[in-house]
Amino acid sequence: MALDGGVWGGVIGALAYGVLAVAALRLVLSYKSAAHALRRAWRWADEWAQAYQYYEVPRLGADGVENPLFRKAAAYVASLPSLEDADAACVLSSAAKSNDFALQLGPGHAARDAFLGARLAWTNAGAGRLVLRVRRHDRTRVLRPYLQHVESVADEMEARRRELRLYANAGAAGAPRWASAPFTHPATLDTVAMDPELKVRVRADLESFLKGRAYYHRLGRVWRRSYLLYGGPGTGKSTFAAAMARFLGYDVYDIDLSRGGCDDLRALLLDTAPRSLILVEDLDRYLRGGDGETAAARTARVLSFMDGLSSCCGEERVMVFTMSGGKDGVDPAVLRPGRLDVHIHFTMCDFEAFKALASNYLGLKDHKLYPQVEEGFHAGARLSPAELGEIMIANRGSPSRALRTVINALQQVAVPPPPPQPQRAGTATAARPPRLTSRWSGHLDYASASDAGAAGQSSPRGGGGFAKDAPIREFKKLYGLIKYRSRKDAGVVPVDDSAASPNGRGSEASSDKDRTGD
Repeated sequence: MALDGGVWGGVIGALAYGVLAVAALRLVLSYKSAAHALRRAWRWADEWAQAYQYYEVPRLGADGVENPLFRKAAAYVASLPSLEDADAACVLSSAAKSNDFALQLGPGHAARDAFLGARLAWTNAGAGRLVLRVRRHDRTRVLRPYLQHVESVADEMEARRRELRLYANAGAAGAPRWASAPFTHPATLDTVAMDPELKVRVRADLESFLKGRAYYHRLGRVWRRSYLLYGGPGTGKSTFAAAMARFLGYDVYDIDLSRGGCDDLRALLLDTAPRSLILVEDLDRYLRGGDGETAAARTARVLSFMDGLSSCCGEERVMVFTMSGGKDGVDPAVLRPGRLDVHIHFTMCDFEAFKALASNYLGLKDHKLYPQVEEGFHAGARLSPAELGEIMIANRGSPSRALRTVINALQQVAVPPPPPQPQRAGTATAARPPRLTSRWSGHLDYASASDAGAAGQSSPRGGGGFAKDAPIREFKKLYGLIKYRSRKDAGVVPVDDSAASPNGRGSEASSDKDRTGD
């Protein structure tokens, strides 16, 4: 029995309404897809109304030689955030590292970019070809700067991915000047125990140097930066230099001045490569003279090494010098700006630095023994980061045992109270709190012209110090010193030595309860 036209019209209408309802429900439930579809429609309409210029980047040139721009452009496109929004992309894994994945543009699909206010797009045309699309009215303004930007970013990415190497001067006659090995030091700026504000400033200074090629060239200066790291043994100077090299992605040239073959430091410098960190340790000890050489002769050699004409052969270098003592007694000509631009003082640890180390080594944020550790530091005792790190490594299975060992060590190095001063008859003197400066491991100075006339004295500089006197801290230190002395006078020992052996290895078992301090 045939259905009349009215019935067919009702069925078709119902189906149409059903389709529209499903589509509307789909749009409501997936508003992101709807927004994406609208953006694509708008982008298609905008692109249809524009005039574009297309530039092909082939893998091989006309002579069959590989085009370096193709390799750099492919690496740059693979790093674009818009690649994740592309219609298709290839996922690749690294053969050198596990769980290291990368995206590449799929054939026939595009990834968009923006530069200097212009919108650009890269398309994988297949057969080893990339095509760059630029708006016609933007091509003269942005094409060359954009390609320079692509090469610069690709070079930086390649430098950071490559294996860093450590070079050491051989010193033997007839041998190559440098012997090398992979640089695998794990230190980073994030793991170094240092004042957070100081760390931020050093990081910013290094980042500014990395981006300063055009700025240095405009000034007519060599693209180079020099740092002086000075402080007592075990305060982390060498570790910080390794962290700087890791952050910059530079090879390290470690010059040992005590070895033979260091008579001509300029020849060693000429045999180094750009994008390198040149490390010279124990500079103050070398400048004192020895082995038949006067201090003046060695100083003249070092000055020529620092900023002579030979130091200008090669760019993008960072020179790091370390000294195990203070700057007193060092020739002011060595410390002047241009030779040593940034001075960083590495100090012994106080309680704040101890807490940072305990967090890194033991995973502690707080502990029931922290008040006793704080008392020891407030009494004036100081330990180097190396000493604290060794204690925590040796006792990493028991945080309580590690803290007890730290307390014992602080008691052994505690500053003794000053002897009482004789008073004149009829006079009274008010007790003055000890002037103990609380600081982290680190104190940043920028070399200034006044340094050269101060014979290397360490003094606060504009934009420099982190050692700031705080009245509240001074009172807390005085309170800790008085409390510590009263305990010793009363014969009270704040640490249960029976729980830990003299070498810090007690029989206490490790547990979660021990780690939380309960």
